[in-house]
Amino acid sequence: MNNLDIEYNTERPHIRFPEYGRSIQEMIQHAITLESPQKRQKTVESIVGLMIQLGPQGNRNMDDYREKLWNHVFALANYELDVTPPPGIIIRKEEDRPKPEPLGYLNSATRMRHYGNSVHALIQKAIEMPDGPKKEGFVEVIASYMKLAYKTWNKEHYVSDDIVKEDLEILSNGQLSLHEGHDSLDKLAAGAGKLDNRNRSNNGGGHNSGGSRRRGGRNRGGGGRNTGNNSGGNSGRRRKR
Repeated sequence: MNNLDIEYNTERPHIRFPEYGRSIQEMIQHAITLESPQKRQKTVESIVGLMIQLGPQGNRNMDDYREKLWNHVFALANYELDVTPPPGIIIRKEEDRPKPEPLGYLNSATRMRHYGNSVHALIQKAIEMPDGPKKEGFVEVIASYMKLAYKTWNKEHYVSDDIVKEDLEILSNGQLSLHEGHDSLDKLAAGAGKLDNRNRSNNGGGHNSGGSRRRGGRNRGGGGRNTGNNSGGNSGRRRKR
């Protein structure tokens, strides 16, 4: 049995830029070994042209795309490539390139993220409100929405009002709590939905009832005219007879 010399990728050198593939990297390594400067220059320019064809078509019109490719070529050659880049292209090592400042992210909820940032903002607004019936009603709305969000996030387990009450006190640092004698949070949410549907039906029903009255008025008026014509015609026939 003949022994085959098989070279596995795990035994090959690491690919620094996988988007170009191993073949491009091997071509650049071969270009380093070329002794003729003219041949080496032409070979590297041909490799960059091949990299442009392999890349996304939309990037070909970008001004800095060609400079990016030339910098990658020198990086793949470990900056041992003795060629001249096109005019206007600057070769910089990775550590010498300017790096953008890190972007600052908005402060997000760090506790009980399943409720979302909106609930945290509503709780903060409720804390700043003066005590009274309006604040108590607002807290009930927040709690009912919290339970709705909790049930959406955790559909497999039952969510009780006590859990939501406890979470409300924790998120408000003990400054908010539901008043005694409040209705069920599910009932509050259902009541808000029914009230919304009732308002929609009332807004649409007013137009329909007005239209039906107008149509009914025309029918009754038209019916009166038809009755008069019929009665007159019948009486005339009786006289002729």
